[in-house]
Order: sequence, then C-alpha cells, then structure tokens
Amino acid sequence: MKRFCLVLLGLLCVILAGGCNAAEEAETAGEGVYQIYYLNSSGTKLVSRNYIPEQTEDMGALIEELMIQFLQVPADLDCQTALGEKVEFQKYAVDNNVLYLYFDANYMLMDSTREILCRAALVKLFTQIEGIEYINIYSGDQPIMDSSGTPVGMLTAGDFVESISDVNTFEQSQLVLYFADETGEKLVREEREVIHSINTSTERLIVEQLIEGPHTEGLYATLPPETKILNISVMDSVCYINFDQAFLNNSLSVKEYIPIYSVVNSLTETGGVSRVQFAVNGSQDVLFKDIVSLKTLFEQNLEYVEQ
Repeated sequence: MKRFCLVLLGLLCVILAGGCNAAEEAETAGEGVYQIYYLNSSGTKLVSRNYIPEQTEDMGALIEELMIQFLQVPADLDCQTALGEKVEFQKYAVDNNVLYLYFDANYMLMDSTREILCRAALVKLFTQIEGIEYINIYSGDQPIMDSSGTPVGMLTAGDFVESISDVNTFEQSQLVLYFADETGEKLVREEREVIHSINTSTERLIVEQLIEGPHTEGLYATLPPETKILNISVMDSVCYINFDQAFLNNSLSVKEYIPIYSVVNSLTETGGVSRVQFAVNGSQDVLFKDIVSLKTLFEQNLEYVEQ
C-alpha cells in the first residue's frame, strides 16, 4: 500500500505537468491509447477521453496510472468523475485475469444511476488492459450487490451491451442462460445481470450473451464466438432466428442438440417465447451437425439440463 501511495504521488506530478498534452496527442493516435470514462456535468452520460499512459510494460503501474486518470477530470472537460465525491479508492489486486478493485463503504451509498454508470466506466476502462478480462468491485471489503441484494460478481465489458452512454437509454435485465457442462452432453443454468440499450430486444440480448460465452467457471460455450445474428424476431410467441454460416460451422466439443437447446431453453425462460424456429442464411432446409433438421419448431426441453 505504501508503494502504491508513492507511485500515485509521483504519477500525479507527471500528469499535472503534462497529462493534458498526452490526452490531446492521443486524439490522433491508435495503438496504446486507452479510453478514460467520466460523467457529464449532469451525471446522466459517460464521456470518454483518449489517454496515452506513461507506464505500459508493468501491469501494476499501468493500473495505478489509469486509476489516477479515472479519479480526476482534465481541466478542459466539463465533466465529473464517475466515482462519487465521498467514495475513496483503497487498493487493487490481480489474480490471473481478474482485477479486484476495493473502495470504501461509501461506494454502495451512491445513487443507483451513478453506481451503474461508475461500474460501467470501471469495467470498460480496465478491461482494455491486456491480460485483464474480469473486474470484481468491492465496497468496504464486501462485494457490491445488485438491486435484488445478490453479489454482482465478476464483470466483463460484454456485460455492458452496446455503448452505455445516456442513462435514459439503458436498463438492467436478469437473464437465465444455458451453457454446456464439461462433458458437452448437458446444459447448466447460469443467471446473469446485463446492462443494455433499451433498443435491444430481450431475445437478441439473450442470443448475443450466449455467443459471448459463460461467465461461470466450469461452464463451456455452446455457440462459436464468430456467430452472427442476421435477424431475430418474435411473432405469436415464436422466436425466429436467422444465423450466418458460422452457426453451422460449430466445432465445439458438444453434442449435436446442446447448441440448439442452449438457445431454445434460454429464450423460453423469458415467458414471451414458447417455440423457436432456426434458419441459416435465410434457409430452414439445413441439417445442423448433419443430424438435426432445422425444419421444425423447437420447444423447451429440460431433459438436456443437468439436475
């Protein structure tokens, strides 16, 4: 902790002397540029600023430098920090690809709107660091909670679907997703809270999250990450999904019905979908993994779910 304070003091002097110039130069730079996120003056929107850090080789030094930038707003920006004024950053720790950020107990006293935006700003900032895939935020040595009192847990940039900017254009959704177990023969339920644009349908959101893959250790993807959704719609409780060719080129080590019911069981959890019709490049005349005909309406099947 003593080392961290000394580094903060030294870096602060550097930033006060030349931080603005570095940010201005970053506007035209590409590689090595990081996006630092702040709140606009009204506290309703995230605003980003390009920044080129002094420290790039040492992960710890880079985390500390980016945190300094996060905690102070450049003089030429009409913004405020995403973190509440009374909240203090205490320390950080890195374990494999997870960055743990510790704030004092005032973190959870921020109003919900500011906390969500702050959460998004922290995750979007620090997952830019190579080797950091997950962020875990603590308040007073306790993991932060969502609105239902459940620990938020590890967050990824993918938890903030599309661009979290205007507070009036996003919402939180609690999703139930099904991913493969280690054998590839069964599905396992994963609950996930996602912050997303209100312009994204729940059905598209669910399939996008399935493509992103599981967040829980011991679970495995059911859809290739390169899969694209060409179209998705719901009519009379039937969800019609049109994938690109990558859906058929599924080389994951799972049984042939697992990807199908990963999608179907996840979608039918919403209550608004009872059946699912698949297509690939607009055609239903397709055999998935040379076995499963897509010329059918699939209904929820819990036989594939691990009990």
